[in-house]
Amino acid sequence: MKRWESISFTSTLYLRPILDTLLEPTPDLLHDELRLGLQEALVNAAKHGNQLDPQKIVSVRHAKGKGYYWWIISDQGAGFERPTLCGCPSPDEKAVSDCGRGLFILHQVFDQVLWSKDGKEIYLAKQVSTLPLVALTPTAFLKVVESLWRRWSAIAIRSA
Repeated sequence: MKRWESISFTSTLYLRPILDTLLEPTPDLLHDELRLGLQEALVNAAKHGNQLDPQKIVSVRHAKGKGYYWWIISDQGAGFERPTLCGCPSPDEKAVSDCGRGLFILHQVFDQVLWSKDGKEIYLAKQVSTLPLVALTPTAFLKVVESLWRRWSAIAIRSA
């Protein structure tokens, strides 16, 4: 069962202490990747959602459970109309387009990226292995990878 914790802050782009707090329970190996994704989501909430209005709050609820880390980031803005499809931005595309660099980063870093209907919350999830892979023998490691690959392939085929 997930135990949710929360943190809130006024709209600012100074996010280092907030990111440090959010990353503390996650595996060190994922810190750089998650920092990039979480920073992008938090900047979007503070800058685009709340228009950097210091009277408006960004709230983050976070939890770990069932092999996932979860974050729900909320702002007090007018809401975000999520695009129906976001592909990889081409080099000549502007980074500020509806499907720009930021959304691409979110979809690359997180396994799940969802928005609330009103566009004021984003739900992010990152799957992590609960197995101590570094302690496995090479043969056992390959078996785990093959098992995960089969499971992933089945999921990919079902969702296609």
